[in-house]
Amino acid sequence: MGISMAICETECKNALCRPSKLNVLKVLVKDPERYGDAAEYETTMPIEDVLRAFADPEGFRKRNRIGDDVCTLYIERVKDPADRAVLERIMVPHRTGWIDMSKAGADAAKALAAGDTEKQTEWDSLSFDEMNEVCAKCRLSWDKGRGCLGSFGPDDSALPGIASKYGCGVTASVPEGVSSKRIYTKDDALILSQEIPVLRDALVKEGKLAVRRYGGAVDRLEAVARISLDEGCGFRFF
Repeated sequence: MGISMAICETECKNALCRPSKLNVLKVLVKDPERYGDAAEYETTMPIEDVLRAFADPEGFRKRNRIGDDVCTLYIERVKDPADRAVLERIMVPHRTGWIDMSKAGADAAKALAAGDTEKQTEWDSLSFDEMNEVCAKCRLSWDKGRGCLGSFGPDDSALPGIASKYGCGVTASVPEGVSSKRIYTKDDALILSQEIPVLRDALVKEGKLAVRRYGGAVDRLEAVARISLDEGCGFRFF
């Protein structure tokens, strides 16, 4: 396992992903029946029960290209109209727990979006290629154009210990920040930016191996601190 670092990108007005990450499309709730037509349904059945409905199970598989690895069949997978008609009579729709925000009504959607529950945003609906394209254009992609999230190092990185030895409190606090889920502020970023030259000098003093192992992490810390100061956003380690 390793430790990653990231800016709080949705706090940044210049983050190209911000509008789509703030556009919540669906919210997962425990009581979907409260939301009427906004509650999403899916129609599924264990494949063994599906196959019992057909005199020629293998023919059903072939017609609908259902592989042997399928354990649960979604009605959408059934392409043959006659087969689908058979299954629609015996398959029962059930709520998924997801609420479609476009159907929830303004007040309910506002309350759901503000809640602390699992959400799906417009960003989540993009492909990895589409995400990468956005990140490549974004001025906040501090990790060499690959996005605003990068590696601090392994869980047992010696960098926090070195930082503590040389009085660099923000960098030394990273393991605790991971466990407490701390959100660091732009004030912390100012302190971190002042630690960078101290850390670089410390690595030289600690030897060539320390420079090779942790020099890249210090570069990434510097980039995170710069973005946090420029944008006034928080940052975190996880």
